[in-house]
Amino acid sequence: MRVISGSARGTKLVSIDDESTKPTMDSVKESLFNIIVNDIDILDSDVLDLFAGSGAIGIEALSRGARKAVFCDNSFEDAKYLKANLEKTHFDNEKSEIIIEDFKKCLEKLSKRGDKFDLIFLDPPYRKNLAGESCKLILSLDVLKKDGIIIIETDDDKRDLKEIENLNLDVYDNRKYGRIKLLFMHKEGN
Repeated sequence: MRVISGSARGTKLVSIDDESTKPTMDSVKESLFNIIVNDIDILDSDVLDLFAGSGAIGIEALSRGARKAVFCDNSFEDAKYLKANLEKTHFDNEKSEIIIEDFKKCLEKLSKRGDKFDLIFLDPPYRKNLAGESCKLILSLDVLKKDGIIIIETDDDKRDLKEIENLNLDVYDNRKYGRIKLLFMHKEGN
């Protein structure tokens, strides 16, 4: 696993080797950023990497010029790897923040601070049904900017689409990469 593009291009990232964490493959990362290039300007954007694990998506965004990335994961062990990756890429500064909390507490904290994001990436543990709950909280706590996008990485897009079907979200793209699916969404009306 490495940084694909930008200032940290080619830097190999430390990946977490356990069953609960599944790093986003480089090819999927590259496709994801190629898809969103027309939806948001990653330069000077604010990014939330929820269920961050090793932080590959948020670090990729920083490498491509994002203003700030907030990484949330509830595992102290995963946070060690994330911190090491931020140090390797030289993003262990004011451009990055690690929040070691449950995703609900993290979103509440961000909302209380008034933080809003251009890009929110969700990679919850598969088969835990957390994508829909996360999206509902993101909308109710108003942490997504008006023209922002949410991306869900999942192994079962049908399950996740069912979870979000009654939310004020428009799924404008759905891609499949082997067993991995990416759902791209923005608020309805955008």
